[in-house]
Amino acid sequence: MQKEMNFDPNLPYSYLLHLPEDYVSAEKWPVIIYLHGVGGKGNYLQTLKAHGLPEILDNWQDFPFIVISPQCPPDQEWSLPSLSALLDHVTQEYNIDDDKVYLTGIGEGAAAAWRWAAKEPERFAALAPVCGPGNPHEVCKLRDVPVWTFHGAMDRIVPISETQSMVLALKLCGGNVNFTIYPEAGHDSWSHAYSDPDLYSWLLDQDRSNYSEPAFDPVLEDLD
Repeated sequence: MQKEMNFDPNLPYSYLLHLPEDYVSAEKWPVIIYLHGVGGKGNYLQTLKAHGLPEILDNWQDFPFIVISPQCPPDQEWSLPSLSALLDHVTQEYNIDDDKVYLTGIGEGAAAAWRWAAKEPERFAALAPVCGPGNPHEVCKLRDVPVWTFHGAMDRIVPISETQSMVLALKLCGGNVNFTIYPEAGHDSWSHAYSDPDLYSWLLDQDRSNYSEPAFDPVLEDLD
């Protein structure tokens, strides 16, 4: 059951909290940070259960991650400093394995995930953006962060070319990237991605202790 962690003036965002059934504070746990899309904005956390990862969690009894699902207020954009502060908070509040922090999101949340991971790649063991645009000229900062990204071929809201350009740029940097295309899916590619147990097995295989600081950031002029 996901618990509502409502607005605290000392916190940047309210969030839904999922703890594994056998969660005990004496053990360290992997954590997924999930960022919703534009439809999740508001001041009512239950809205987040309509889409994406929070939609499936209450019916997945043995889900082996802590999941933090913050809510962006209406008429605002995701703030990277605020997200970083939230991660600082939950790392102190819950017994999280710092080497197994995973970041995902859908649509506008996936775009924020691309940006946040590029700004602080050392914080994440893996990144899983779903149908969200990014900046190909920043993606080399993720060269040493494993990425699995997803998109629907029929997406009319965020064209698949947005993810294709990120994957191409990351491959040119020598990055570790998987790309799954759902041929019949439109913008809602997240229902396919988040219902796939292989995604979570893959996440658990990733460990930030394998991260090394990139030695250089190639200039990708050929992407213009």
